[in-house]
Formats: sequence, structure tokens, C-alpha cells
Amino acid sequence: MAKAYIFLADGCEETEALTPVDLFRRAGINVSTVSIMGSQTIEGAHKIKFKVDQLFMDTNFDDGNVFMLPGGMPGTKNLADYSPLIQLLKDKNNDGKRLAAICAAPALVLGEHNFLEGKKAVCYPGMEDRMLGAEVHTEPVLTDGNITTSRGAGTAIAYSLELIRLLKDDETADEIRKSIVY
Repeated sequence: MAKAYIFLADGCEETEALTPVDLFRRAGINVSTVSIMGSQTIEGAHKIKFKVDQLFMDTNFDDGNVFMLPGGMPGTKNLADYSPLIQLLKDKNNDGKRLAAICAAPALVLGEHNFLEGKKAVCYPGMEDRMLGAEVHTEPVLTDGNITTSRGAGTAIAYSLELIRLLKDDETADEIRKSIVY
């Protein structure tokens, strides 16, 4: 069974953080929310508070198939500045595991930490100059090799469905799409 981890920090975009959790669970994908803040409670960019499943420092990520990064400010900056996360992402990328980022995260985390060299990718409009080494596109969601990127809160469902398709299959993604009337 596929295992997904979504990394969360105070100031994350709630829609981008929780839409994948909801849709993955509907699709039967094992997903865990992980705080890098040292606290079980995260406060999103719009002051919505929610509890996470695990703390980064207490988690072994060996079973992960996909490692996900929501956007939002200052959440994305918090993720980008957390060196244990960046090292984990580098290790998982080197192992060919899937990295997924939406909104500002493709630029501030993946772009500025050189994950996108030679890759086609998308990000939140206006952050294209931080997509170091990437061939920047504008579709809602884009997968190139082991990296999936998306543009913002409005693309969170398309992003989640693309990842479901990649982790499971087209049929499951289509079933979820229909069940939520998307």
C-alpha cells in the first residue's frame, strides 16, 4: 500500500494541506500529516488550527512513497528553512521517491534547494524566478519524473487526483473525482 507524508508548518495554506489528506483517505492511501514545528497543533495561514498525526522528529520515513509540501505563508518559508526536512527530501529524491509540492512550495522548497534542475514544473504565479533550473509551465498540475507540482489552492483537487492516479491508478482517481462531483 502507498504511504504519503504531508509536511506541515504554522502558516501553511489549509486547503493545500488538507485536501490531499481527505482525498487520499477516500482512495485508500495511507497518509500522515507531519508537523515540523515540534507541536501537534498547526495554525494555518488563515488561523485555522488542526492537529497533526505525527511530529517530524518522532517519525521514521522509510515506508514513504510520496513526500508532500503545501504552500501558504509563512508555512512554505518554515518548510524551506527546516534543514532536517530538506535533507530528508534530498535523500528520498536520490532514492527516486515522489516529491510533490503546491503553490509557493515548488519555488521556495524545491526550486531554491535545486530539486528542479532540468524538470518541467509549475508554481504560484509570480514565483517563477525562484524555480531554479526548471522549465516553468502554467498548467494546474504537472508531473515530470518523480516530481509533481501544482499552482495553488484552486488546483488542490487536481493535484490530489494526479497523485492518486500516480500512487494507485486512473480508475481510482476517476472514482474519487466522480464521488466529489469534480
